[in-house]
Amino acid sequence: MNLFNRAAPLRRPAPPTAPQRPAAPPAFTPSGLPDPALAALTGEWMIDPAHSRIGFSVRHAMVTTVRGSFAEYKSRLYFDGRNPARSRAEIVVSTGSVDTGVEQRDAHLVGRDFLDSATYPRMRFASTAVQMSGNDVYRMLGDLTIKDVTRPVVLELTYIGHVTDPFGVERVGFDGTTTIDRSDWGLTYNSRLAEGGAMVSEKVRLQFDIAAIRTLPAG
Repeated sequence: MNLFNRAAPLRRPAPPTAPQRPAAPPAFTPSGLPDPALAALTGEWMIDPAHSRIGFSVRHAMVTTVRGSFAEYKSRLYFDGRNPARSRAEIVVSTGSVDTGVEQRDAHLVGRDFLDSATYPRMRFASTAVQMSGNDVYRMLGDLTIKDVTRPVVLELTYIGHVTDPFGVERVGFDGTTTIDRSDWGLTYNSRLAEGGAMVSEKVRLQFDIAAIRTLPAG
């Protein structure tokens, strides 16, 4: 994998082709067990950075929302369609790759007031358990590490579907989200408003719009 290679994370995209409708079998059968069709998806996967987004949103000045994302990360995913509880995920993000569309704000975020990328160049999510909570819906419990502080979080994941694209690449999609209190990870910098309240909310919503491609066995 091209780990943290911002210049060329993937090969040049192929010319546009007609969109395909994802095949999205239900995660549950009427008996409440995983759908047998998902068994074919069992195996190793990795996030496709060209078609995915690891992002966040936070309330600013109590009246608007700022959104951003991280451009550089590596991933290891395993999906078990027969027994979803055996699925697992690990994502390691380069904190210096934050992008909110405003250069001055990005420089502040990677500085010592927030992520301190020079001292803590990586943050990491590693799953600890996976539970099915409904049709196409999963709860992924895991540990989130930021600035060497590790705390548990719960991702709510929705299975979007899977396809084989015109180039023979198998793709699967998930959307995930969780909300954290950034002060739990030592991200406590803030300014107060004259009207009361904080310039930057302590609540941060993390968003995972994942398109993963199957990783073929070596050899």
